[in-house]
Amino acid sequence: MNQIKFGTSGWRGILAEDFTLENVRIVTQAIADFLRSEKCAGQGLVIGHDSRFMGARFARETARVLTGSGVPVFICKDDTPTPVIAYEIMRRGTAGAINFTASHNPYDYNGIKFSTAWGGPALPEVTAEIERLANAMLGEVCYRDMPLDQAVRAGLVEEIDPMPDYLDVLRQKVDLEAIGKSGMTVVFDPMYGAGRDYVDSLLVEAGLLVQTINGTRDPYFGGMPPDPSPAHLNDLINRVKGDKQIVLGLATDGDADRYGIVDADGSFIEPNYILALLYDYLIRRKGETGDAARSVATSHFIDAVAAHHGYAVRETPVGFKYIGEFIRDNEIVIGGEESAGLSLRDHVPDKDGVLACLLVAEMVAVEGKTLGQLLADLYSRVGEFHTSRKNLLLSMELAEKIDDKLAPPPDHLAGKSVKELITTDGVKMMMDDGSWALFRKSGTEPVVRVYTEAGSREELESLTAAAVRFVED
Repeated sequence: MNQIKFGTSGWRGILAEDFTLENVRIVTQAIADFLRSEKCAGQGLVIGHDSRFMGARFARETARVLTGSGVPVFICKDDTPTPVIAYEIMRRGTAGAINFTASHNPYDYNGIKFSTAWGGPALPEVTAEIERLANAMLGEVCYRDMPLDQAVRAGLVEEIDPMPDYLDVLRQKVDLEAIGKSGMTVVFDPMYGAGRDYVDSLLVEAGLLVQTINGTRDPYFGGMPPDPSPAHLNDLINRVKGDKQIVLGLATDGDADRYGIVDADGSFIEPNYILALLYDYLIRRKGETGDAARSVATSHFIDAVAAHHGYAVRETPVGFKYIGEFIRDNEIVIGGEESAGLSLRDHVPDKDGVLACLLVAEMVAVEGKTLGQLLADLYSRVGEFHTSRKNLLLSMELAEKIDDKLAPPPDHLAGKSVKELITTDGVKMMMDDGSWALFRKSGTEPVVRVYTEAGSREELESLTAAAVRFVED
């Protein structure tokens, strides 16, 4: 039997293979035991799920196990975005949440994301203890459960609708009046996931003409992973390209914690650029002051914006939970990752694709420019940044040797001198001209992720080619 293993965003597995009802019950019991050891079980847990297969069934089975251990539960009545669940933790003051989601992974996956009382994903020391407890129970029937009707009579189960309270929060953070005055036409693609009726409902409320595509629940996600990247946003890109009246295309992934942005000409705008554009906008237009945070794999474009305005950037390991700690402690204006995770000060310390989409709509409406024009303007003020990410699938032998190749790393790459090494997460080589290359091994498969950044597309191509050769040779 495979061991339970939590990654950067929880425990995920293939349905009916790793991710089974029995394993879900065991992991739930481990979480209940952890909460009792921390003496916070009485605060209860929010239980939610995205639009995947079996989400509602997993939620009910989790409620049975939790209430069997005396843990009160608040079950979201419909599939619910991850940031909405995060807000509900904070609003209700619960001990955390169990969220059934595999985010942007294909339809045959599901997962458990466990968040703690501060609203963000559980930190490694917490998930390591839950792993230990769960793996000690594998192969044994050692969970306790209570029939749901009995749990309801005992007052341990409450069905909730967290949508209205969350939308009220967004109305305070996004200038819907300014969005409405623009009169622009926008397309929204929730990719058949839990984000439907969130972004589009507020844009319609603002007075915009909104075209929603792929806005029904489909556990197959239209046959593609619900990942808002260029490879999976053809419907959105083609809709924007096909109508000159459309100013902006917006998308959220399966659980709406990630976002995808398409400009008026149909071009996909990388999250690295959106993060920098929004930070600059928040400072210039909304009077925000303070630092930002990004993961080690994220573009230094936001660093240049911070320096331009007299602020600094905090660098974290990969995983939004580390950025979330800065948001929790009110230390940054904005934090984000190249993988399309973003949140703000005084908001949930977890990724929020709904908020990101609405902020981009506000920025375009207020500035009266396309994203391409805004990007060109920002380049003129802080310089150009071009990024790449390659996932290299290697033989097990070659993947195992990468650590030896990086210890010590080369002094030069693509003819550039390596002036600094950053080992926060993987090995990041900073070049003397500000360009960089990061090498990170996957913890679950023989994959090495290669991230590169340079000041021009030509330099980026050269650096990326050299970095790939270094891994594969």
